Amino acid sequence: MAKQGQTAGPQTGNALEEIAAAARTTGTKGLPPVHLWNPPFCGDLDMRIARDGTWFYLGTPIGRPALVRLFSSVLKREGDKHFLVTPVEKVGIRVDDAPFMAVEMQCEGEGQGRVLHFRTNVDDWVRCDAEQRLRFEMAADGGLTPYLHVRSNLWAKVTRALYYDLVELGEERIEDSHAKFGVTSSGAFFAMSDSLRTDPMSN
Repeated sequence: MAKQGQTAGPQTGNALEEIAAAARTTGTKGLPPVHLWNPPFCGDLDMRIARDGTWFYLGTPIGRPALVRLFSSVLKREGDKHFLVTPVEKVGIRVDDAPFMAVEMQCEGEGQGRVLHFRTNVDDWVRCDAEQRLRFEMAADGGLTPYLHVRSNLWAKVTRALYYDLVELGEERIEDSHAKFGVTSSGAFFAMSDSLRTDPMSN
């Protein structure tokens, strides 16, 4: 690995496999408790997650889905920075937007009883509720971009196709004396725009 404060690069050679090996030996079932780990910072790794969810190492896409899923399980966010963390080391990586993509949605029930489930690009299923919530941000083109909270301040960008599905499920509500247009899941309401008069798909 890179020495503390240095940037990892091509000279690190087997840095990718070292991180993978450490992640495999965390001794946990399911997602490891990375939020409890605070190891020393060992430098930045030349790894990037692109806006479409593709993981790159040394400028080359990581073509092994199992390896990407393994790395995603030890991903941690601190402030605006993202790290791969094991119990003994922490390396920085770059994330262009959100580290995950929400690529599939399943809807159970209707109205107030509706529950939305999203699958991410690393095959995690997330139930949308007050904790794993949706948020909608204004995009550069004036439209809206939805994001889903996955865990521990890690977010998934919702694909455009699923956004249109969310709009189809939308309804108008009065929130804090204002008309809001949004979608309900697990009893929580997630506002997209001020009202039906503001069409969230108009841009």
